[in-house]
Formats: sequence, structure tokens, C-alpha cells
Amino acid sequence: MPAVFVLIWSTGFIVAKFGLPYAPPLTFLVLRYSFSIACFLLWIRFSRARWPRGRQQWLHLAVTGVLMHAGYLGGVWVAVKAGMGSGLAALVVGLQPVITALWLSWAGSPGASAPGVAPQVQVTARQWAGLVLGLGGLLLVVARKFGTGSEVTVLTLGATVFALICITVGTLYQKHFVQPTDVRTANAIQLAAALLVTLPFSFMETEAIVWNTEFIGAMAWSVLALTLGGSSLLYLLIQRGAATAVTSLLYLVPPTTAVMAWVLFGESITLATVAGTALTALGVSLVVRPAKPQAA
Repeated sequence: MPAVFVLIWSTGFIVAKFGLPYAPPLTFLVLRYSFSIACFLLWIRFSRARWPRGRQQWLHLAVTGVLMHAGYLGGVWVAVKAGMGSGLAALVVGLQPVITALWLSWAGSPGASAPGVAPQVQVTARQWAGLVLGLGGLLLVVARKFGTGSEVTVLTLGATVFALICITVGTLYQKHFVQPTDVRTANAIQLAAALLVTLPFSFMETEAIVWNTEFIGAMAWSVLALTLGGSSLLYLLIQRGAATAVTSLLYLVPPTTAVMAWVLFGESITLATVAGTALTALGVSLVVRPAKPQAA
């Protein structure tokens, strides 16, 4: 499951590159959410999957949907539409494992502390070193590409950082508040919330959709593989594993995406890109690596 998830998730950045020349980003996502909801509702109808009980769980699922679909995907797709390369977008949001691990080290795992007891601060020197390496690797790649007319601008970098914050907060929120729920009904609720939030912003876009083979193929892959497959796998992985263990998988996404973008779009893989990606991956591995148990 983890290996399949990484491969599917990596294609999300590639699909954005394929589909966005023919549609504005938020309009594309509105269609993606709508088609995905229809597929999930059919799946729920024929499988008789159970819906969550209680308004509170519906609310928690809606919040995660806004964060992990509307916020995360919206940020990434706006950045790619504005000119950021697929590999670089994946590298920026690939810092999620670092932020997640540091937050959990400081605040503790959900439910680990007794009510009213402050969690123990556990950020180690190794984790701080990993954070510095991760940020250094990202800056190494981003700094040389920053400027007007480049793929790194205030808009593209701001959009990807916004996406990074949304996917990080959404993962932590889901792990803490969302109870085990059928993945099909959970996804339907999350996507409906994302659709309601994204739809008003899509009305501001004026670019027309070009219905051609590339656009239809990108939309089909987005719905069937990424949403029904990738999002469902992510939901299951978060429910079944620790947040740090799940997000640690995401540091494999940037190099996988970079190779795909190089093969499909000819996006350059320079020495600085390789060095920056390696530093980021090393930093993430230092942060998420479990501490060695102390001898009794």
C-alpha cells in the first residue's frame, strides 16, 4: 500500500501539468470534485457503505476536506498554472514530514497526554539538524529559480507554502479528531466540503475549458486514480498508522515526481536540484527516524 500510494501521489503534480494548459486551476478542481463525488455516491449506493454517525464527525470530515483537498490541491494547482515546475512544487510540499514530526515532537501524539497536562517538549538535536538540512536543500533549489519570469515567484511560492500548511494541518487534524469511518463515505463528505469552498472562487476565473484528449485524460486520471485511489489510500494510511510514519512516505514523492517530469516534460534536473533534493530527503529522514530505545 505505501509504495502504490507514493507512485499514485507523485502523478498528481504531473497531471496538473497535463491538464492546466486547457483549463483554469480552480475550475478544473471543481469538475474533479464533482465527478469524484458522483463516483463515490455510486460506489456507496451499490456497496451499502455506512455513513458516519453524529454531526460532529461530519464536521470533522468537512474540515479535513477543506484543508486536504480545497487548500492543498488549490495551492498546488494555482502554483503549477502560474508556471512552477512539477518537480519543484513537489519538493516544497515535500517538507510536510519535517513540520509534522517537529509538531508532534513538541505537542506529543494525539491522545498521548492526560487531559490538562502539558505535553513534554521532545525536539532532539538530530531533528533540529534535519530541519536545517531540509530547509537548506529547499532553499538551494528555490533560490536560483526565484525572480520575475521564473518558475519561482511570490505567487507560486506563496501558493505552494499555503498548500504545505493545509496538508500538514489537515493530516494532524484528521489523525486527532476523525474516528475510523468507511473510506468511501468519508471521502464523499470531504470532497463535498472542498467543492463548496472552491466553487465560489472558480467563478472568478475567465479562461475557457478546452475539451480535448489531454484534458479529458487528465481529468479521468485525477478522478479515478488520484481521488478514488490516492486520497482513499492516504485516508486509510492516516487511520491505521502514526502521522509521522505516514507523512514520511511523502519525502519519496519529490524525487519520483522529478524523474517523471524529466521524462514527460523535459524539466531539467540540474546538479543543484539533485543536491537540494538529496539534502531535503536527508533532513526529513533525520526528523522522522524513530529514536533508539534507551537501555534499562
